[in-house]
Amino acid sequence: LPQKYLDHPLTGNYAGHRECHITPDWLLIYKIEKDILILSLTRTGTHSDLF
Repeated sequence: LPQKYLDHPLTGNYAGHRECHITPDWLLIYKIEKDILILSLTRTGTHSDLF
């Protein structure tokens, strides 16, 4: 995937979460809790489903 689709932090309603594109229109929104290896998966879906 192009650089713009790689893992990045989100803002607004999803502040504190991160987003990673599985494919150009399939996103994974997640949050890393503290510095512990706990990954809370928040949502997955197309861009139009999530935003």
